[in-house]
This record gives sequence, structure tokens and C-alpha cells, in this order.
Amino acid sequence: MEGRKQNTSKEGYHGKSRAELEDYQGVQTSIWITENNITNFTESNYGLLEQILSPSNLNLAYKRVKSNKGKGGVDKMEVDSLKDYLIEHKDALLASIMDGSYRPNPVLRVSIPKDKGTRQLGIPTVVDRFIQQAIHQIISPIYESDFSDSSHGFRPRRSTHGALVECQGYVTAGYKYAVDLDLEKFFDTVSQHRLIELLSRKVKDGRLVSLIHKYLQSGVVIGHKFEYTEKGVPQGGPLSPLLSNIMLNELDKELERREHKFVRYADDVVILTKSKRSSKRVLHSITRYIENRLSLKVNREKSSSVSVSRINFLGYSFYINRGQGRLRVAQKSILKLKSRIRYLTNRSNGWSNERRKSELKTFIRGWIQYFKLADMRKLLIGIDEWYRRRLRMVIWKQWKRIRTRLRSLIKLGISKSKAWQFANTRKSYWHTSNSPILSTSITNNRLRQAGYLFFLDCYQSVKV
Repeated sequence: MEGRKQNTSKEGYHGKSRAELEDYQGVQTSIWITENNITNFTESNYGLLEQILSPSNLNLAYKRVKSNKGKGGVDKMEVDSLKDYLIEHKDALLASIMDGSYRPNPVLRVSIPKDKGTRQLGIPTVVDRFIQQAIHQIISPIYESDFSDSSHGFRPRRSTHGALVECQGYVTAGYKYAVDLDLEKFFDTVSQHRLIELLSRKVKDGRLVSLIHKYLQSGVVIGHKFEYTEKGVPQGGPLSPLLSNIMLNELDKELERREHKFVRYADDVVILTKSKRSSKRVLHSITRYIENRLSLKVNREKSSSVSVSRINFLGYSFYINRGQGRLRVAQKSILKLKSRIRYLTNRSNGWSNERRKSELKTFIRGWIQYFKLADMRKLLIGIDEWYRRRLRMVIWKQWKRIRTRLRSLIKLGISKSKAWQFANTRKSYWHTSNSPILSTSITNNRLRQAGYLFFLDCYQSVKV
């Protein structure tokens, strides 16, 4: 860690190391980073910035960042190096924040797969994540009481399941039509001027508002090229979800003022109505409000006024059975599930059986836990049949040699003549995997005993 100092300027950035970028000047300030001990003391008389930089808050922020792990940003510092860095440079870091000279590093922009395209994600440096987390812990409670009960994203004791259950309740109450709003590139198009204005209404410490503004304008690095950010909220840091909620809280208040039934999770918004006519009217009026008052862009191609059965909200869709709103897995989520299973059961990935079983168990348990609110017993029966066929295909490929196939089939109870005939087949792996010979030798129970987890079994255990 020798010689590492936090960057105070992004001028001339060309993908240099932290040691090349950083330069500190400041006075001594006290901070102790510990692994397990947090000092509690009264901070009510402090300004907000002092509360953020208090030892108790910083220790909590450190532990959160460390537990969240994640990759390093433009300076390539990893989370494991954060403690040593803070011990060595704590005084200069806090002094620069207090005197206003601190300058966040630019965010590293990376692309991750999303549906058929990609999604842009920002990775702040570990030090900036640490500071953002410290800010979040202090200002989040300030806003929490002001947020709508119909807002569920990135808030304590709230979840996607809560949002879905609320939406389901509205459907049961007779709200059978929906305005499905899509905010076009929300995180990239947020008006920073408007956001700072909203922040200043409740955050009266100008030093803190200025620090947050610096984060908004810290810029991004794409490849090795620096770009300024004059609008938008970089994704990936602890502050961005909170700032998005602060921005969209204005929309929540407007919807409440108009007495609409709605549910929001981050930038996914569904407004429920009792008639198609009213849903069309709401779509038109609320689009005008969002674009004129919040300076955001509504994607008109993806936003629609439809029956609740046609919306995709948080991976779920809705249907009505005997007057009750019910949940099911959206078609797009099923396609993603199959794509993931294809990857995990790829017969050419070179994985060991133990690794494949472990990866499949982790995925299936996580998927079922997320979609457990859906009615999907019939769906999972079909998914399991297809999934088991893929497992048989993988096993058949592993028995690559004729003598291995012959020996394995005989061991599993197939007659020698049948086993010899089948071991010499020239049909494709996928075609062979659906044959009666494999379904009666590599049975469902044998796959279970071998350690493979099935979707329906997992779903039934969660439901019980």
C-alpha cells in the first residue's frame, strides 16, 4: 500500500494506476477502521457531514463494502486492500472531504448482457464505494419517512415480493387494466440539476450536497477514454439506488395526489385502473408530467395501456381466477430460465459432474425462491422433463466410447443385446437422450440419487 493516495483530480486521466493519479494534502483527522467493533455515541448535534465521517458510521460503511465485495474500479484497487489503504491515508481522505477538495475518481463503465442486448454498469473505485456507503447510511433514514408506501425498490424491509403482492391485491380489487411505464434509459437521463434541487430541499448541509454533486459529475471511463457526465446517475455505487428513489418520489407524490393505484420498484412503474379508457387517459397525462416536470423520457414504444394479464412486472405476470388476482411466471422469464439451463447443461463445457450439480442446485434454488409466489406446478412439470432430457444428453456424451456405453447400460439393467444395439447408435446426442432406453436406465430417481435437484421438488419444498 506504500505511496497510495486518493485522486483529487481527473484531469488528464488515461487509465493510469492509483499511484500515478493520486495526490493528497490535508490535516490530521481521527478515524479507526475495525473489523468487529463499532463505537456508538450521540451524533445529533453534528452536521450531516460530521455524522457521515463519524467513526461509528465509517466502520459500518467499511464492513458493508467489504461484505459486498465486487471488482475494483479505474484504480484497480480491490476490496481486500481497503483496510490497509484507510489506515495509511485516513487523515488526508477525511480532511479533503471536510475542506471540499476531495474529487471522486471517474466510474469504470462496463457492459453486461441483458436480454438480447447489453446493459451499461458503472463500477466506482473501492474508496468511492466506501464514501458513498457512508453517505447512504446517514441520508437514507432522512428520506425513508417521506417515501411512498407503494415504492418498494432499494428500501429497508421491502422487496420485489412486497411489490408483487401489493399489485396482486389491486388486481383482486377489480383493477384489471394497467399503465405499464417504461422510463427510457432512466439512470442515464436523470437531470442532475433537478436532482440536486430535490436534495437541497431536505439536505441542508451544503457541503454534503456539493459532495454528492461531485459524484454525479465524476465522469466515466470507457476503455481508456474519459467522458464527462453532465446528466444521469452512474449505476453500480451505493448512492445511485437512493438517488433514483429521491428523483422518482416526485412521481409517487403526483400519483398519490391524483389518487391512482400504483406500484413502483426502482424505475419499474405500474399504474392500475378499472377500465381500458381510464388507463389510456392516465398513460397520456402521466407521460406529459414525467417529461415536462421531471425532465425524464418515456419510451412510448415500450409503454402501454393493457390488460394486467399482458404486463411483465419484475419477471412475473398476472391472471384472474374466480375473481382473484393470481401470479405466474412471465414468458420472458421462462425463456431466460431455459437459456440458463442450456448453459449449465452444455455438454461441451468440460465441467465435472460435481461442479455441474453444484451450479444447478444454486441456480434452481435461487430461481424457485424468487418465483415462489407464482402458480407454476404445471409449468415446472414440463420444465423438469426438458431439463432431465438435457441431463441424459450430457451423461450419454460422457459415455463416449461404445464399450463404456455398453457397460453402463448393462449395469443399469438393460439387456446385453439391447445395450449393444444402442451403444452403436449413430443418432445425435439430443435425439438419443429422449429414447426409452435412457429414460428406463437413467431414471428420474437415479438422477435424484446422483445429486441432481429438480425444479418441482424444490418448489414443493418451498411451498410446504
